Formats: sequence, structure tokens, C-alpha cells
Amino acid sequence: MTGRKIEERALNIKRIRLERERAVFMKLGAKIRAYLFTGILVTAPVAITFYMAYKFVLWVDRLVNQMLPPQYKFDEILPFTVPGLGLIILVVSLIVVGMFAAGFLGKFFLRLGEWIVYKVPLISSVYSVLKQIFETFFSTKTQAFSKVVMLEYPRKGIWILGFVSSELKGEIKDKFEEEMLNIFIPTTPNPTSGFLIFVPKKDTIELNMKVEEGIKFVISGGLVEPENMPKAKK
Repeated sequence: MTGRKIEERALNIKRIRLERERAVFMKLGAKIRAYLFTGILVTAPVAITFYMAYKFVLWVDRLVNQMLPPQYKFDEILPFTVPGLGLIILVVSLIVVGMFAAGFLGKFFLRLGEWIVYKVPLISSVYSVLKQIFETFFSTKTQAFSKVVMLEYPRKGIWILGFVSSELKGEIKDKFEEEMLNIFIPTTPNPTSGFLIFVPKKDTIELNMKVEEGIKFVISGGLVEPENMPKAKK
């Protein structure tokens, strides 16, 4: 074997060894990236949730502390800070107000206060809307939305997710000959904003997913998709 062939063979062996080492490092790098992304997906939602909850508790504590008289401010009475103390005071206060409002005397003052508010032109409209919203979302007798549906909107071939609030009733129902539904179309990523449309019931596809799952689906922009989501029928 000549010296040139030996040199070429040595170079080939070196090149193969370098390619194998490069492949090993590439696989190792891919695994490290996968582990990193997995760690972010696992820890980020938990960390952000706890951080937002912590900030909310501090905000409530600061707000409640500012509303208390100077001699009762808990940051001055206590030698140390107790996160969540303001939130506890707020919850207990709301419970006491609810107990008072449920009694005869409380109902009387509540009706008197509402009567005064309804006499003020601009404030009465704002109060009426806010009262209906809170009664809808916090009432134990009714649900804000009954089910999740899909419908073609804003044109044929394009499907959108909607929440059925109720069946159409009253004067608006009398204007239609077929059964209609009140459907709230939420926006992403804030499902509390959106718009109301009236849709024939036959033009909707009812889904098996729960309302909570539908809200998560909207907030995530379609990233958190419920399992066994049916496909739209043609």
C-alpha cells in the first residue's frame, strides 16, 4: 500500500469519526432543547398562575389596608407582613354584607339604594347592565351558557365556536318562523368580550365539550383543543 493511499484512508477515518461525533452532539443538543421546552411547558403555567395570584393578593391587601382607619391598618399593627390578610378581611366583609342584605332590614336599604340609583340618568344605565351581568354569572339557579356549538360564520365554509345563552324568546322570536338560538361569539384571547347573534337552531352543530373546555379553547387560540372534538358536517 502506497503512502498516498494510507494518507487518504487516514483522512477518511478521521472524517467519519468527526461526522459521528457531530451526529452525537446534534442528538444531544436536540434532547437538551426538548427537555428545555418540556420544562418551560411544565413550569411556566404554574409559575405564571401563582405569580398572578400573588400579585392579586398583594393588590387586595393594599386596597383593603388603604380603606381601613389609620388605627386599624394591619401593616402598622402587626410587626410582620401577612400576605392574604387583606383578602381574608374582604371575604369576611362581603359575607357579613350578604348576611345583612338577606335580612328584612338589609332588603329594605337595598331597595332604597337601588331606587336612588335608578333616579340618576347615566348611573342607572351602568348599574342596570352591571347588575344583570353579575346576576347572570354568579346566580346558582341559572347558567351563563348552556352548551357549545359550531356554526358557519361570517360566511359558508368558515366555522366558528359559539356559546348558547338561551333560546330566543319574546318579541324577537315572533319575528322568525323557525326555532332560533341566542349565541354569544367570544373573541380570542379575551372570551368576556364578543357579540351576540341570532342563529337558526338547524344551522348549528352542538358539541359534547363543556362550556369550560370551550372557554379554554378560545383563550388558548386553539392550542388547548378538547379531545374528541367532532368535525363539521358538510
